[in-house]
Amino acid sequence: MKLGDGVEQAIHCMLLLSNVSADGVMSAAALAEYHGVSASYLLKHLQALVAAGLLVSVPGPKGGYRLARAPQKISLRDVVLALEGAAPAFRCAEIRRNGPDPLAEKFFAKPCAIKAAMLKAEQAYRAELAKVSIADLVSDKTSALGAAIDRRACAFARRNERRQTSPLTE
Repeated sequence: MKLGDGVEQAIHCMLLLSNVSADGVMSAAALAEYHGVSASYLLKHLQALVAAGLLVSVPGPKGGYRLARAPQKISLRDVVLALEGAAPAFRCAEIRRNGPDPLAEKFFAKPCAIKAAMLKAEQAYRAELAKVSIADLVSDKTSALGAAIDRRACAFARRNERRQTSPLTE
């Protein structure tokens, strides 16, 4: 099974957005810059995450994106389904019906063993994705790599976060 590049990009963006304050947002351009990816390609995926209720989009010149829920309430399964859709990766074409001497129609009442095995494997895969939240992916800050990732992400978030203020506080 091959997932699109957008899945990796979306998960990394969600990790970066977990550093943004509750009243802040980050632009698609900043998210694309941080990850070194195409802003127009990334925007398509960010919009899918908004449609799925995983991100909030704030319009306007100081707008951008933020997580719609706490990072511990967003699973990898949520992200994959938002970008790849809920349809199974394996699509049975029932080729048993093809060729010379096809099986009688009565044998197609139940899925074949191949389809059943593939769907069972996909259910297990999705169940595992559901167990991992965005919060679970935050690097261990006690390791050298985790600390470096955290410093980089936090510094970038501080420079690029756009605070949303109400008219009463301006």
